[in-house]
Amino acid sequence: MASVILELDLPKDWRKFQLPSALHDRLQELLDRQDIDGKLSRKERREAEALAELVDMLTLMKLRAQRTAKRNGR
Repeated sequence: MASVILELDLPKDWRKFQLPSALHDRLQELLDRQDIDGKLSRKERREAEALAELVDMLTLMKLRAQRTAKRNGR
């Protein structure tokens, strides 16, 4: 399994977090190519899967931050 180290500037309020535009654009590019061509190289497929997992993880973190903020009356 390959590892990726990713540095992100995190906001104080996770509810405002956005995926960096370069990562979003790259994932969109890979997904568009897959839709158009129906094929990605093995390396591209792994990259797309890793980016999608990152999006899922960050989405869960945002949802938890929103839930916590609601509980704390913010």
